[in-house]
Amino acid sequence: MRNCNEFAALAFPLRSINDGKRRVREFRKMAVILAALALLPGASLPRTGPVPQAKPEAAIEAPAAPQPEKKQETEQAPQPQPEAASELTPETPPAASDVPTPQPKPGETPATPPSGKDDLPPVPPEDQEPAKPGERTLEEQHLTIEPESDADHAECTKELQSLGVVFKETPRVDGGNGCGIDKPIIVSEALPGIALKPEATLRCPTALALARWMKGSVIPAASVALPESGGITTINQASAYICRLRNNAEAGKISEHARGNAIDIASFSFKKGEDIAIRSRREDSTLTGAFQRTVSAAGCLYFMTVLDPESDAAHETHFHLDVLQRKGGYRYCH
Repeated sequence: MRNCNEFAALAFPLRSINDGKRRVREFRKMAVILAALALLPGASLPRTGPVPQAKPEAAIEAPAAPQPEKKQETEQAPQPQPEAASELTPETPPAASDVPTPQPKPGETPATPPSGKDDLPPVPPEDQEPAKPGERTLEEQHLTIEPESDADHAECTKELQSLGVVFKETPRVDGGNGCGIDKPIIVSEALPGIALKPEATLRCPTALALARWMKGSVIPAASVALPESGGITTINQASAYICRLRNNAEAGKISEHARGNAIDIASFSFKKGEDIAIRSRREDSTLTGAFQRTVSAAGCLYFMTVLDPESDAAHETHFHLDVLQRKGGYRYCH
Protein backbone atom coordinates (compact mmCIF):
# COMPACT_ATOMS: atom_id res chain seq x y z
CA MET A 1 0.00 0.00 0.00
CA ARG A 2 2.88 2.19 0.88
CA ASN A 3 4.46 1.51 -2.43
CA CYS A 4 1.31 2.51 -4.24
CA ASN A 5 1.07 5.73 -2.40
CA GLU A 6 4.71 6.49 -3.04
CA PHE A 7 4.27 5.70 -6.70
CA ALA A 8 1.26 7.99 -6.84
CA ALA A 9 3.19 10.68 -5.09
CA LEU A 10 5.97 10.37 -7.60
CA ALA A 11 3.63 10.13 -10.59
CA PHE A 12 1.75 13.36 -9.89
CA PRO A 13 4.71 15.66 -10.46
CA LEU A 14 5.54 13.76 -13.64
CA ARG A 15 2.00 14.23 -14.92
CA SER A 16 2.19 17.91 -14.11
CA ILE A 17 5.41 18.23 -16.03
CA ASN A 18 3.90 16.46 -19.02
CA ASP A 19 0.79 18.66 -18.86
CA GLY A 20 3.06 21.73 -18.86
CA LYS A 21 4.97 20.53 -21.89
CA ARG A 22 1.72 19.76 -23.70
CA ARG A 23 0.39 23.19 -22.92
CA VAL A 24 3.63 24.75 -24.13
CA ARG A 25 3.25 22.84 -27.42
CA GLU A 26 -0.37 23.90 -27.69
CA PHE A 27 0.57 27.49 -26.95
CA ARG A 28 3.20 27.39 -29.68
CA LYS A 29 0.65 25.98 -32.14
CA MET A 30 -1.77 28.71 -31.18
CA ALA A 31 0.98 31.31 -31.65
CA VAL A 32 1.78 29.95 -35.11
CA ILE A 33 -1.91 29.93 -36.01
CA LEU A 34 -2.35 33.49 -34.78
CA ALA A 35 0.73 34.61 -36.74
CA ALA A 36 -0.61 32.96 -39.86
CA LEU A 37 -3.97 34.63 -39.35
CA ALA A 38 -2.20 37.98 -38.99
CA LEU A 39 -0.49 37.47 -42.38
CA LEU A 40 -3.59 36.34 -44.23
CA PRO A 41 -5.10 39.88 -44.77
CA GLY A 42 -2.04 40.94 -46.83
CA ALA A 43 -2.42 37.97 -49.11
CA SER A 44 -6.18 38.06 -49.34
CA LEU A 45 -8.07 38.70 -52.57
CA PRO A 46 -9.03 42.31 -53.45
CA ARG A 47 -12.28 43.50 -52.02
CA THR A 48 -13.78 44.00 -55.44
CA GLY A 49 -13.11 41.68 -58.31
CA PRO A 50 -13.14 42.68 -62.04
CA VAL A 51 -16.51 43.95 -63.22
CA PRO A 52 -17.73 42.13 -66.30
CA GLN A 53 -18.05 44.46 -69.33
CA ALA A 54 -21.34 44.71 -71.12
CA LYS A 55 -21.53 43.83 -74.78
CA PRO A 56 -21.69 46.84 -77.19
CA GLU A 57 -25.34 46.36 -77.91
CA ALA A 58 -26.09 46.15 -74.19
CA ALA A 59 -23.86 49.04 -73.03
CA ILE A 60 -26.70 51.60 -73.12
CA GLU A 61 -28.83 51.33 -70.05
CA ALA A 62 -31.92 52.74 -71.65
CA PRO A 63 -32.82 52.63 -75.34
CA ALA A 64 -32.35 55.97 -77.12
CA ALA A 65 -35.28 57.74 -78.68
CA PRO A 66 -35.71 56.77 -82.33
CA GLN A 67 -33.98 59.21 -84.72
CA PRO A 68 -35.20 60.02 -88.25
CA GLU A 69 -33.07 58.52 -90.96
CA LYS A 70 -30.53 60.91 -92.45
CA LYS A 71 -30.35 61.33 -96.18
CA GLN A 72 -27.20 60.49 -97.97
CA GLU A 73 -24.70 63.34 -97.81
CA THR A 74 -24.54 63.37 -101.55
CA GLU A 75 -28.21 64.19 -101.75
CA GLN A 76 -29.06 67.89 -101.80
CA ALA A 77 -32.36 69.53 -101.37
CA PRO A 78 -33.64 70.80 -104.68
CA GLN A 79 -33.09 74.55 -105.07
CA PRO A 80 -35.85 76.65 -106.55
CA GLN A 81 -34.87 77.94 -109.98
CA PRO A 82 -36.16 81.25 -111.31
CA GLU A 83 -38.56 80.81 -114.16
CA ALA A 84 -37.69 84.07 -115.84
CA ALA A 85 -34.93 86.68 -115.78
CA SER A 86 -37.32 89.16 -114.19
CA GLU A 87 -37.33 87.06 -111.05
CA LEU A 88 -33.61 87.40 -110.46
CA THR A 89 -32.66 89.55 -107.51
CA PRO A 90 -29.88 92.19 -107.51
CA GLU A 91 -27.68 89.68 -105.64
CA THR A 92 -27.89 87.29 -108.60
CA PRO A 93 -27.57 89.43 -111.72
CA PRO A 94 -28.18 87.72 -115.03
CA ALA A 95 -25.18 86.70 -117.06
CA ALA A 96 -24.17 88.98 -119.85
CA SER A 97 -25.14 86.32 -122.35
CA ASP A 98 -28.67 86.21 -120.87
CA VAL A 99 -29.33 89.89 -121.39
CA PRO A 100 -30.74 90.55 -124.84
CA THR A 101 -28.90 93.19 -126.83
CA PRO A 102 -31.27 95.89 -128.05
CA GLN A 103 -31.52 95.76 -131.80
CA PRO A 104 -32.41 98.83 -133.84
CA LYS A 105 -35.81 98.76 -135.43
CA PRO A 106 -36.07 98.77 -139.20
CA GLY A 107 -35.19 102.21 -140.51
CA GLU A 108 -33.44 103.29 -137.27
CA THR A 109 -29.73 103.99 -137.03
CA PRO A 110 -27.59 102.30 -134.34
CA ALA A 111 -26.99 104.24 -131.11
CA THR A 112 -23.91 106.46 -131.20
CA PRO A 113 -21.32 106.78 -128.38
CA PRO A 114 -22.02 109.30 -125.59
CA SER A 115 -21.70 112.92 -126.63
CA GLY A 116 -18.87 115.09 -125.38
CA LYS A 117 -15.98 113.09 -126.88
CA ASP A 118 -14.05 114.93 -129.55
CA ASP A 119 -13.59 113.11 -132.86
CA LEU A 120 -16.00 110.35 -131.85
CA PRO A 121 -17.37 108.26 -133.39
CA PRO A 122 -14.33 107.96 -135.68
CA VAL A 123 -15.09 108.65 -139.33
CA PRO A 124 -12.08 108.69 -141.68
CA PRO A 125 -12.18 111.74 -144.00
CA GLU A 126 -12.35 109.54 -147.10
CA ASP A 127 -15.43 107.74 -145.77
CA GLN A 128 -17.52 110.76 -144.82
CA GLU A 129 -21.24 110.04 -144.67
CA PRO A 130 -24.05 112.54 -145.24
CA ALA A 131 -25.38 114.27 -142.14
CA LYS A 132 -27.76 112.12 -140.11
CA PRO A 133 -31.29 113.36 -139.46
CA GLY A 134 -31.19 115.95 -136.69
CA GLU A 135 -27.51 116.86 -137.19
CA ARG A 136 -26.85 120.38 -138.37
CA THR A 137 -24.07 122.20 -140.08
CA LEU A 138 -21.87 124.62 -138.17
CA GLU A 139 -23.80 127.60 -139.56
CA GLU A 140 -27.13 126.08 -138.51
CA GLN A 141 -26.04 125.57 -134.88
CA HIS A 142 -25.64 129.30 -134.10
CA LEU A 143 -22.87 128.70 -131.56
CA THR A 144 -21.04 131.40 -129.63
CA ILE A 145 -17.54 131.69 -128.23
CA GLU A 146 -17.29 130.64 -124.60
CA PRO A 147 -16.16 133.51 -122.33
CA GLU A 148 -13.17 133.01 -120.02
CA SER A 149 -12.65 134.43 -116.53
CA ASP A 150 -9.97 137.10 -116.23
CA ALA A 151 -8.88 135.70 -112.85
CA ASP A 152 -8.64 132.12 -114.14
CA HIS A 153 -6.70 133.21 -117.20
CA ALA A 154 -4.25 135.22 -115.09
CA GLU A 155 -3.68 132.25 -112.75
CA CYS A 156 -3.10 129.94 -115.71
CA THR A 157 -0.57 132.20 -117.44
CA LYS A 158 1.25 132.59 -114.13
CA GLU A 159 1.70 128.81 -113.95
CA LEU A 160 2.95 128.72 -117.55
CA GLN A 161 5.59 131.28 -116.69
CA SER A 162 6.70 129.29 -113.64
CA LEU A 163 7.21 126.22 -115.87
CA GLY A 164 9.22 128.22 -118.41
CA VAL A 165 6.72 127.96 -121.25
CA VAL A 166 7.45 130.48 -123.99
CA PHE A 167 4.21 132.10 -125.17
CA LYS A 168 2.60 135.41 -125.98
CA GLU A 169 -0.93 136.64 -125.61
CA THR A 170 -2.89 137.62 -128.68
CA PRO A 171 -6.23 139.36 -129.33
CA ARG A 172 -9.49 137.47 -129.19
CA VAL A 173 -9.98 135.03 -132.07
CA ASP A 174 -13.41 134.93 -133.72
CA GLY A 175 -13.70 132.55 -136.64
CA GLY A 176 -17.48 132.85 -136.86
CA ASN A 177 -20.22 130.33 -136.17
CA GLY A 178 -18.96 129.78 -132.61
CA CYS A 179 -15.34 129.07 -133.58
CA GLY A 180 -12.81 131.11 -131.62
CA ILE A 181 -10.96 131.70 -128.33
CA ASP A 182 -11.85 134.43 -125.89
CA LYS A 183 -8.32 134.74 -124.42
CA PRO A 184 -5.89 132.97 -126.78
CA ILE A 185 -2.15 132.55 -126.42
CA ILE A 186 0.46 131.55 -129.01
CA VAL A 187 2.94 128.94 -127.70
CA SER A 188 6.39 128.62 -129.30
CA GLU A 189 8.13 126.47 -126.61
CA ALA A 190 6.22 123.88 -124.60
CA LEU A 191 9.04 123.89 -122.02
CA PRO A 192 12.46 125.58 -121.95
CA GLY A 193 14.49 124.22 -124.87
CA ILE A 194 11.60 122.20 -126.33
CA ALA A 195 10.12 123.96 -129.35
CA LEU A 196 6.51 123.55 -130.47
CA LYS A 197 6.49 123.54 -134.26
CA PRO A 198 4.70 125.15 -135.81
CA GLU A 199 3.79 127.50 -132.98
CA ALA A 200 0.26 126.85 -131.77
CA THR A 201 -2.69 129.08 -130.95
CA LEU A 202 -4.40 127.59 -127.90
CA ARG A 203 -6.35 128.36 -124.77
CA CYS A 204 -4.10 128.63 -121.74
CA PRO A 205 -5.43 125.45 -120.03
CA THR A 206 -4.47 123.41 -123.12
CA ALA A 207 -0.93 124.79 -123.11
CA LEU A 208 -0.65 124.13 -119.37
CA ALA A 209 -1.75 120.50 -119.72
CA LEU A 210 0.79 120.04 -122.54
CA ALA A 211 3.64 121.47 -120.43
CA ARG A 212 2.75 119.32 -117.41
CA TRP A 213 2.49 116.16 -119.55
CA MET A 214 5.89 116.82 -121.12
CA LYS A 215 7.58 117.56 -117.81
CA GLY A 216 5.92 114.84 -115.71
CA SER A 217 5.77 111.94 -118.19
CA VAL A 218 7.20 112.40 -121.68
CA ILE A 219 10.67 113.68 -120.76
CA PRO A 220 11.22 111.08 -117.98
CA ALA A 221 10.00 108.25 -120.26
CA ALA A 222 12.36 109.35 -123.04
CA SER A 223 15.32 109.49 -120.65
CA VAL A 224 14.69 105.88 -119.59
CA ALA A 225 13.69 104.35 -122.94
CA LEU A 226 15.98 106.38 -125.23
CA PRO A 227 18.93 107.63 -123.17
CA GLU A 228 21.25 107.72 -126.20
CA SER A 229 18.90 110.12 -128.05
CA GLY A 230 20.08 113.14 -126.09
CA GLY A 231 16.62 114.35 -125.10
CA ILE A 232 13.62 115.86 -126.87
CA THR A 233 14.16 119.10 -128.74
CA THR A 234 10.88 119.56 -130.65
CA ILE A 235 7.21 118.64 -130.47
CA ASN A 236 5.85 118.50 -134.01
CA GLN A 237 2.16 119.32 -133.87
CA ALA A 238 -0.32 118.56 -136.65
CA SER A 239 -3.24 120.72 -135.54
CA ALA A 240 -4.04 123.32 -132.90
CA TYR A 241 -6.79 125.93 -133.29
CA ILE A 242 -8.84 125.47 -136.46
CA CYS A 243 -12.49 126.18 -137.15
CA ARG A 244 -14.18 122.89 -138.06
CA LEU A 245 -16.52 120.14 -136.93
CA ARG A 246 -15.28 116.83 -135.57
CA ASN A 247 -13.44 114.75 -138.15
CA ASN A 248 -13.94 117.57 -140.67
CA ALA A 249 -17.54 116.46 -141.10
CA GLU A 250 -20.12 118.66 -142.80
CA ALA A 251 -22.60 118.28 -139.94
CA GLY A 252 -22.41 117.26 -136.30
CA LYS A 253 -20.67 118.50 -133.16
CA ILE A 254 -18.07 121.22 -133.19
CA SER A 255 -14.46 120.08 -132.75
CA GLU A 256 -12.52 121.04 -129.63
CA HIS A 257 -9.85 122.31 -132.01
CA ALA A 258 -12.34 125.05 -132.96
CA ARG A 259 -12.36 126.26 -129.34
CA GLY A 260 -8.60 126.08 -128.66
CA ASN A 261 -9.03 123.09 -126.34
CA ALA A 262 -7.12 120.52 -128.42
CA ILE A 263 -3.74 119.81 -129.96
CA ASP A 264 -2.58 116.93 -132.19
CA ILE A 265 0.99 115.61 -131.77
CA ALA A 266 2.52 113.98 -134.86
CA SER A 267 6.11 113.27 -133.71
CA PHE A 268 9.00 114.09 -131.36
CA SER A 269 12.44 115.21 -132.48
CA PHE A 270 15.62 114.46 -130.49
CA LYS A 271 19.14 115.86 -130.34
CA LYS A 272 20.48 112.61 -131.76
CA GLY A 273 18.91 110.06 -134.00
CA GLU A 274 15.70 110.07 -136.00
CA ASP A 275 12.34 111.52 -135.06
CA ILE A 276 9.83 109.24 -133.37
CA ALA A 277 6.64 109.41 -135.41
CA ILE A 278 3.35 108.56 -133.75
CA ARG A 279 1.96 105.43 -135.39
CA SER A 280 0.47 102.10 -134.40
CA ARG A 281 2.90 100.43 -132.01
CA ARG A 282 0.66 97.95 -130.19
CA GLU A 283 2.88 95.03 -131.23
CA ASP A 284 6.15 97.00 -131.15
CA SER A 285 8.35 95.23 -128.58
CA THR A 286 11.17 97.78 -128.79
CA LEU A 287 11.88 100.55 -126.31
CA THR A 288 10.48 103.01 -128.84
CA GLY A 289 7.16 101.16 -128.74
CA ALA A 290 7.26 101.13 -124.95
CA PHE A 291 7.95 104.88 -124.94
CA GLN A 292 4.95 105.70 -127.14
CA ARG A 293 2.56 103.44 -125.20
CA THR A 294 3.77 104.92 -121.92
CA VAL A 295 3.29 108.57 -122.88
CA SER A 296 -0.10 107.80 -124.44
CA ALA A 297 -1.34 106.17 -121.23
CA ALA A 298 0.12 108.98 -119.10
CA GLY A 299 -1.67 111.58 -121.21
CA CYS A 300 -4.92 110.90 -119.37
CA LEU A 301 -3.35 112.21 -116.17
CA TYR A 302 -3.29 115.67 -117.72
CA PHE A 303 -5.90 115.75 -120.51
CA MET A 304 -9.59 114.85 -120.46
CA THR A 305 -9.42 113.11 -123.86
CA VAL A 306 -6.56 111.06 -125.32
CA LEU A 307 -6.93 109.34 -128.70
CA ASP A 308 -3.94 107.50 -130.18
CA PRO A 309 -3.28 105.34 -133.27
CA GLU A 310 -4.94 102.36 -131.59
CA SER A 311 -8.22 104.29 -131.24
CA ASP A 312 -9.35 104.40 -134.87
CA ALA A 313 -8.22 105.07 -138.40
CA ALA A 314 -8.76 108.84 -138.03
CA HIS A 315 -5.93 109.00 -135.45
CA GLU A 316 -3.47 106.48 -136.84
CA THR A 317 -0.76 109.12 -137.31
CA HIS A 318 -1.03 111.30 -134.18
CA PHE A 319 -2.15 111.80 -130.61
CA HIS A 320 -5.31 113.86 -130.13
CA LEU A 321 -5.21 115.60 -126.72
CA ASP A 322 -7.91 117.93 -125.39
CA VAL A 323 -9.13 119.49 -122.16
CA LEU A 324 -12.89 119.32 -122.72
CA GLN A 325 -14.56 119.33 -119.31
CA ARG A 326 -17.25 116.69 -118.85
CA LYS A 327 -19.75 116.12 -116.09
CA GLY A 328 -18.26 114.33 -113.10
CA GLY A 329 -14.71 114.77 -114.39
CA TYR A 330 -15.17 111.90 -116.88
CA ARG A 331 -12.10 111.18 -119.02
CA TYR A 332 -12.00 109.40 -122.35
CA CYS A 333 -8.67 107.65 -123.02
CA HIS A 334 -8.05 105.22 -125.90
